[in-house]
Amino acid sequence: MTLKVAPAVIVLNQNSVVMARKIVSVLPGSKLYGLTNRTQDVDLSFANFSEMVRELFAQGTPLIGICAAGILIRTIAPLLTDKQLEPPVIAIAEDGSAVVPLLGGINGVNDLARLIAQGLNVPAAITTAGDLRFRTALLSPPTGYHLANPDNAKKFISDLLAGATVKLVGTAAWLSESKLPIDPNGTLTIQITEKQVTPTANCLVYHPANLAIALTAIPESVEETISLIQQQLTEANLASKSIAGIFTPLGLSGESKLSAIAQSLGVPTRFFPESQLTEFVIQGYSLNVAIALLATGKDGETLPCSWDFFNVAIAPKIIYPETIGQSRGKLAIVGTGPGGLKWMSPEVKDILNAATDLVGYKTYLNLIGSLADHKQRHESDNREEGARARLALDLAAQGKYVAVVSSGDPGIYAMASAVFEVLDREHKPEWENIDIQVAPGISAMQAAAAVIGAPLGHDFCVISLSDILKPWSAIKQRIRAAALADFVIAFYNPVSLERIWQLTTAKNILLEHRHPSTPVIIAQNLGRQGQTVRVITLEQLESTDADMRTIILIGSTKTRQMEKSHGKGWVYTPRHYAHN
Repeated sequence: MTLKVAPAVIVLNQNSVVMARKIVSVLPGSKLYGLTNRTQDVDLSFANFSEMVRELFAQGTPLIGICAAGILIRTIAPLLTDKQLEPPVIAIAEDGSAVVPLLGGINGVNDLARLIAQGLNVPAAITTAGDLRFRTALLSPPTGYHLANPDNAKKFISDLLAGATVKLVGTAAWLSESKLPIDPNGTLTIQITEKQVTPTANCLVYHPANLAIALTAIPESVEETISLIQQQLTEANLASKSIAGIFTPLGLSGESKLSAIAQSLGVPTRFFPESQLTEFVIQGYSLNVAIALLATGKDGETLPCSWDFFNVAIAPKIIYPETIGQSRGKLAIVGTGPGGLKWMSPEVKDILNAATDLVGYKTYLNLIGSLADHKQRHESDNREEGARARLALDLAAQGKYVAVVSSGDPGIYAMASAVFEVLDREHKPEWENIDIQVAPGISAMQAAAAVIGAPLGHDFCVISLSDILKPWSAIKQRIRAAALADFVIAFYNPVSLERIWQLTTAKNILLEHRHPSTPVIIAQNLGRQGQTVRVITLEQLESTDADMRTIILIGSTKTRQMEKSHGKGWVYTPRHYAHN
């Protein structure tokens, strides 16, 4: 089944997390919510169960609670006003022995419960009479069908349960293969058609998603385009609910007006690369017809149209857009923070949940834990930034949702710059329509500063001591300038296995301008197992104090160290700059 909104799996204690992860694995894109201070390794934390559940329910998010059914029912009860809008709500026993659909019958709760139950190898506790007797849900048809008159369904189903028979007009395997009392002379009717018909109390109408809109250009007015499409449908007596999607050349994928048109019609957009379209065009088909045939198949029917920038086509069977062409590629360059999930932003978690492919250094991909589950991983050496950027762009150009994973912040000595540098230098046409975003993360220097106090409380600068991408002469110049300007300095990449002398040279330059007792913070493995943060003085700093997982903060002349009686020390740089 396909859900319009990713479900929320909710747990109240750590014992439920393992079961919750099994459910999340069955429902790609779903998020695991855990009660603050009682759960770990969750995607999102909450402090107030009732507020969180009501907020998600009001947003239309399917809810799966590993808890007693009663607590969910009592929490949601004040919001129950319109069953047409209720998202699925399911209660699951902590040991996974019971999967109980509670609300959202019209929106597929029973199908969702069956899917979860199958993943847990238990039966779903379905109580809906129609579902049990007829082995189908007339109120929540499968993906690809739309019920035109749900208000008539309740009485319709009641009549069936009372013994009425039904005749089918049209073809739909999910109905013909069900246990409905089908009779060619039935007193009730179910009609499956893309035509615009007027439903009645004794006739349920289902519109199959078998119409494709082939669009080859974007006019100036979104409203006019939508109006013309609707006009074409009306003239052909076709229902707009049968539109499966909008299909266009890949070159239009970056058009914001196209997104507005699709959103107004409530359908997805899919794109065909030029190479795929050329196969039809060289056979004499117009671009519109080529797109229509690719969307509907060779047996599709393209309707005559008075406008040259779009066509409506009818497929002989359901169109599943996700299997046709490609989506617009997305590339997100994300920063996961220095270490564990606790420092990862909700935005980055959302991106990692939604991504199809992960690109990055193996160590960084391992740090995101279960968020990497069910993703295609593309691991590479940490020094192969250019190749990694090209790979990510090429994958996104194929319509995939790619997340390039950096630790810390992706814009600080990380992959964001590498991606834009490759984009700037290599002008591949297929990269031009990729939807690119950068999602920030907590940097190592911020994390180190927070653990020890506020050493970055006034002006500071950041310098990498690695001379792989810039000459050592430039690094020395910047260290000297920063020392003269009295900046607090954050040193990234202080040493490596092959490069240990630069830190000592940097220290000697700083001692020309800073007192030997200047506070120095050495932070290693931030947010990871083995984290240490300690304070020494500048004169004590040695190259053996650091490795590539170390961030070093050098205080300014104003930076102060505080000692407390209980042994906890703080380092800060005052916000004011009083004259000595």
